[in-house]
Amino acid sequence: MSYKNDFIRFMAECGVLTFGDFTLKSGRKAPYFINTGNYRTGRQLERLGKFYADCIKEHDIPVDKLFGPAYEGIPLCVSAAVALSSAYGTDVGYFFDRKEAKDHGEGGMFVGDAPKAGDKVVIIEDVMTSGKALKEVYPKLKGTADVDITGMIITVDRMEKALDSDKSAVQAAYDEYGIRVFSIVDINDIIKAIEDREVDGYEYLEKMKEYRSLYGV
Repeated sequence: MSYKNDFIRFMAECGVLTFGDFTLKSGRKAPYFINTGNYRTGRQLERLGKFYADCIKEHDIPVDKLFGPAYEGIPLCVSAAVALSSAYGTDVGYFFDRKEAKDHGEGGMFVGDAPKAGDKVVIIEDVMTSGKALKEVYPKLKGTADVDITGMIITVDRMEKALDSDKSAVQAAYDEYGIRVFSIVDINDIIKAIEDREVDGYEYLEKMKEYRSLYGV
């Protein structure tokens, strides 16, 4: 759990994990918010990449290449690839997609170490709310080459029901695509860190538990 607690403290330090009264895109009123847009510096990105690498190694996920969906996933997959090399001596390729296929120069849909049949690919994302990003990139990946998507890494699993389902986006990803989604931490880890006074937010603890009870899976 050590790297998980370190990551929760890191999110709080960066202003990514915040507490208060927030209206989410879903319309739900939540006592906490994860704002990944607050990762803004090279040092923060370096540390973030190490947490992704730690998660990949903890779960022993087979990987040849990391894929970062444009645009948010691009710096994330680069930082994770660097961290795998520097921290674990594991050198993997990385690539990302273009929003539109390039019809000049080298052309193609992907930039970087483009996928080939049989590649073990891990998708690197920040958060997963509705699963929309996966629905967009899955046909791109499988339509280009018969890759083996061995997992997807996100920072936080809110473990929250979708608006139209009793399943979370993480559960739906496995049911629909057979892709296991691993998170660096989940909401239960965050609640435990607050209980243990690892981070601030104790005054919101009961509200978080109530929200979890109401919308959690």
